[in-house]
Amino acid sequence: MSLNYIKNFYEGCLRPPTVIGQFHTLFFGSVRMFFLGVLGFAVYGNEALHFSCDPDRRELNLYCYNQFRPITPQVFWALQLVTVLVPGAVFHLYAACKNIDQEEILERPMYTVFYIISVLLRIILEVIAFWLQSHLFGFQVHPLYMCDASALEKAFNVTKCMVPEHFEKTIFLSAMYTFTVITIVLCIAEIFEILCRRLGYLNNQ
Repeated sequence: MSLNYIKNFYEGCLRPPTVIGQFHTLFFGSVRMFFLGVLGFAVYGNEALHFSCDPDRRELNLYCYNQFRPITPQVFWALQLVTVLVPGAVFHLYAACKNIDQEEILERPMYTVFYIISVLLRIILEVIAFWLQSHLFGFQVHPLYMCDASALEKAFNVTKCMVPEHFEKTIFLSAMYTFTVITIVLCIAEIFEILCRRLGYLNNQ
């Protein structure tokens, strides 16, 4: 792949053919990633170290923490961001290999359809991520977690565990849900913008 292809791919990712798409890139690339990278680490970085159960034994704490968090929120949200980027990246890679200008995407029906499909895939992936997040983390972090540790040792049965900084985590969780909803709304608005501009091109012909 030549440097020209790489340049076209880079510009396509940074400057999508729609105004809403460009705003989405700015929102997605700066606010959402900054929020997750900086604040996410501050809120969730040492969660496993401060997660404690009664009795406070290392093996019990680890066992119950793994039960409490099947996947850490930072890893889940990082995977969500990368996965949602894939459809757009694939389209812009295709456009770069075909030497398609951003202006051409909305002028030629085939390219427009491909681009709309990539946006629809982003919406689907965000909806799936929202559903998974609600099942994995819920909508609120409670201060106490009741852990079934009978598989570790029968004497433990159900034990209480303290969740550190539960209020901060609830706020952060709500913010990540909000970001997902905003992204879905932006993607839907981008599809409407594409359709309106396509109608404008057809009327001008």
